[in-house]
Amino acid sequence: MRLLALDGALAGASVALWEDGTVLAAARREGARGQPAALPALAAEVLAGQDRPPDAVAVGIGPGGFTGIRAALALGQGLAAGWGVPCHGVTTGEALAEALPPAQARGRAVWSVTTAGRGGLVLERPGEAPAMLEEAALPHPGGPVVLVGDAAPQAAARLRARGADALLSGGRLPDAAALAAAAARALTAGRPRPAAPVYAEPLALRPAPAPAPREPAA
Repeated sequence: MRLLALDGALAGASVALWEDGTVLAAARREGARGQPAALPALAAEVLAGQDRPPDAVAVGIGPGGFTGIRAALALGQGLAAGWGVPCHGVTTGEALAEALPPAQARGRAVWSVTTAGRGGLVLERPGEAPAMLEEAALPHPGGPVVLVGDAAPQAAARLRARGADALLSGGRLPDAAALAAAAARALTAGRPRPAAPVYAEPLALRPAPAPAPREPAA
């Protein structure tokens, strides 16, 4: 199976052409902004000289930044429609978990922790919808975990301080090659997922402090 994979969910943009476990071509650009301009150029670079279209397109659907996710989705869905192939969605946590060395994932649940607005975090756990929460509200895992994502270091420190067995991995940003591998496994198993953005529920807004009483005029 040959897949074109695109991701712009976090601080970067990456594109890969993947076939049966081999990365045929890949390109990446770092940076928290600029995914709408970067992704088409990276895709053109990766696809240059290819003799046939892929069998499917895989797109990173988040959690992550709204602009980067939407840019990857628009490009991926457009290419898939033009080629007449399916477009499969892969979450940020799935892509990061796919890239983990097997020794780190063995016997541990993989928790993806990424940054969110207003100082919050997004926690993605296997089989559960992503949840937005404050760092202090991270649940105790109740067993060994390995942490991935751009907010993994602070989450690991918080969990270890509470006595949790939390292994900090080196996985910070999703990569299109790992995203393609995760998509191929799902498609081969007959578990296609529509390419639609994944967002966590927003943090509850704290009530604004009451204004201080005004001194009476003299």
